[in-house]
Amino acid sequence: MPETFRVGLVQMSTTPDPEKNLQLAIERIHDAATRGAQIICLPELFQTQYFCQREDAALFDLAEPIPGPTTAKLADVAKELRIVVIASLFEKRAAGVYHNTAAIFDADGQLRGLYRKMHIPDDPLYYEKFYFTPGDLGYRAFDTNVGRVGALVCWDQWYPEGARITALQGAHVLFYPTAIGWHPSEKAEFGTAQHDAWRTIQRAHAIANGVYVAVVNRVGFETGNIRGNSAPGAGLEFWGGSFLCDPFGRVIAEASHDKEEILVGDVDLRALEDIRRNWPFLRDRRIDSYAPITNRLLD
Repeated sequence: MPETFRVGLVQMSTTPDPEKNLQLAIERIHDAATRGAQIICLPELFQTQYFCQREDAALFDLAEPIPGPTTAKLADVAKELRIVVIASLFEKRAAGVYHNTAAIFDADGQLRGLYRKMHIPDDPLYYEKFYFTPGDLGYRAFDTNVGRVGALVCWDQWYPEGARITALQGAHVLFYPTAIGWHPSEKAEFGTAQHDAWRTIQRAHAIANGVYVAVVNRVGFETGNIRGNSAPGAGLEFWGGSFLCDPFGRVIAEASHDKEEILVGDVDLRALEDIRRNWPFLRDRRIDSYAPITNRLLD
């Protein structure tokens, strides 16, 4: 396992055409690889505009089985470039059972594993409970050509438990493919605070667990337009801001709010070791005192 490796994050916008989005993503994977990236992560549900802005049973037709046509293409590009690829996909598991799933392809093109999104939101224009069955594979870390990594998805990023359990399995980097943005009517009043909270919670995961955290978001204004059919309403402005931070919470690389970018940054396992030696949070955990965490509330 290398002591250092380079992460690539593809911050992209999407078109109404899923096939075009897949091709654009593959082109940007190539671009990231030319910049030395050895493990590359795409945004959440990158193949389409964010369709969860409405509840429409016809949109289940966007889902694919895993393995399937899209995973075959991603496996091919991983093998061709000798890189690790993390991709968030709309998985059709069975009739009526669909997941928001991160697939991890190793540098030999093999599917190393899946992570199914555990926390499913249901908010205005984020109607994910209509589409996604909560994950049943648990929190997972995967051995890849570059190192041991974990993948969680978007809404999972607000929950310290998922980050902690994945880190306890030995993950050196937590990847969060994401689709998060502003409601236009809220941006002026709450936009800065919302983005700051999102950035802060994920830097905190890095610090508390002694790991690198890599977050990749989409960018641009979307109405959930799928093949010319948009959702009613004001749409969402996805705020970009993809970033990589180290186990000290220091941001190594960060993207803009409004541009497509390929972000690259290095993971140094020697630095991780040094930070954990000086901040031994995992050593000092009082695991004998944490049983109440499994309760919904403590009345």
